[in-house]
Amino acid sequence: MKMRSWRRGTKEMDMVLGPYADAHLAGMAPEQLDLYDQLLRENDQDLLPWVLGQANAPEALGGLIAEIGQFARTRLQR
Repeated sequence: MKMRSWRRGTKEMDMVLGPYADAHLAGMAPEQLDLYDQLLRENDQDLLPWVLGQANAPEALGGLIAEIGQFARTRLQR
């Protein structure tokens, strides 16, 4: 999953999901890993607007998308 996070197909999503995966994957519970795996099956063209808050994410992924978006924003503010 870490490799799939860093090699998305668009550099923007590489830079969002790669650092998130590095920081969080090792500590995720099995059900969280299943949800993250589901997220990785989504297209970057859909993921980026969800993470940026430009479009509504599917309900099942909403919490995870919000967490990833907050992580990315916090990381960029450093």
